[in-house]
Amino acid sequence: MTTNPRFHCWRHRARDDESLIVFPDGCRDLLIVTPERGPVQILLTALDVRPRHAHLAAGDDVVGYRLRPGTTMSPAELEAIRRAPAQSQQILANASRSGTDAGDAIQLLSEPGITVARAARRHGVSLRTLQRHFISRDLPPPDFWRQLSRARRAAAMLGQSEPLAVIAGECGFSDQAHMSRDLRRWFSSTPAQLSRSPLALELLRQPALGNWTGEQISTR
Repeated sequence: MTTNPRFHCWRHRARDDESLIVFPDGCRDLLIVTPERGPVQILLTALDVRPRHAHLAAGDDVVGYRLRPGTTMSPAELEAIRRAPAQSQQILANASRSGTDAGDAIQLLSEPGITVARAARRHGVSLRTLQRHFISRDLPPPDFWRQLSRARRAAAMLGQSEPLAVIAGECGFSDQAHMSRDLRRWFSSTPAQLSRSPLALELLRQPALGNWTGEQISTR
């Protein structure tokens, strides 16, 4: 995986037909799918609010660019990549609009125990102005990022020796039951189910909201 301040580049080739789970991560992915037969497909994923399954056919080769939370792409960028898929990384590096205000605000909203009002103050704007920042960029509201980041932070701590009640407290939940409800909401699994799934934990610890390179939030 290669790294850029605006995106992480990854690659996957399906040896057989595959159905892969995708957890909400606060990121959009630009996907360039090259099947064994047929034309190249250029896809821009949406921001997920619940787990979904992505299906690949045997032989599909996927180059993905996971965009930093808050990053947007213009229609001109997408069209340029459709015309020249081989130059996609250069096009993204030169032209992606990272939405600095949104990206910085999202980073604040990813901090443990933060409230939207406190994030707005630290960002130097009113709560209403912060909300308008997200609306103007066609992004989910501030509380989406705060709640998803909190759930992802808790999931990243599962599998360690800490009791669930301690994890809930450190991540800003009111209690263990509150954390369990949120994890079921975002990831369709209880903390115990996630703890027993190394693959799920690996996916939830990949670079994304609250764990972007250079912006990682400590789990301690």
